[in-house]
Amino acid sequence: MIFTKTKLDGAYIVDVEMLHDVRGFFARTWCSNEVAAFGLNGNVVQINTTLSEKKGTLRGLHYQLSPYQEVKLVRCTRGALYDVIIDLRPQSPTYRQWLGVELTADNRRMLYVPEGFAHGSQSLTNDTELCYQTSQFYAPAFARGVRFDDPTFQIEWPLDVQVISDADKNWPTYLECEATLQETRK
Repeated sequence: MIFTKTKLDGAYIVDVEMLHDVRGFFARTWCSNEVAAFGLNGNVVQINTTLSEKKGTLRGLHYQLSPYQEVKLVRCTRGALYDVIIDLRPQSPTYRQWLGVELTADNRRMLYVPEGFAHGSQSLTNDTELCYQTSQFYAPAFARGVRFDDPTFQIEWPLDVQVISDADKNWPTYLECEATLQETRK
């Protein structure tokens, strides 16, 4: 596994190191020792898969509140997608910055998403499948999201949105979320 730092603090692109022979190749897509060597959270409690049937499908931007904030390791296993993460950690030097990475079945690239980040993706082809590991169990009462077109972040999605759930379309803006969070902290 080859870990490359991104512009967002704590987020990494992870490429598989392929060992080729006459049969094809072998590559490790997970190793808790290698993850720990970078000081990253390697706890895996769930593995989830999504299938977006139509090109332009958008999912997200999702996150979970503490104490259920989760690390994700995201990989496209069929088709292609544009994966987006946003640093929502107020103490981070990259707070409110976003990153988009193209993940495809062909490039086998993965994205390590730290705790405290929102995550979403847009399918670039029909029948795009995404698989991701999480460090926390899904906790519906702590699940949140921000709008895909939130003016706070100005994310540049590569395609017009063709399919999006009502929930994802109607998430509040981040400034609305922030105001709610500040009220609950009082």
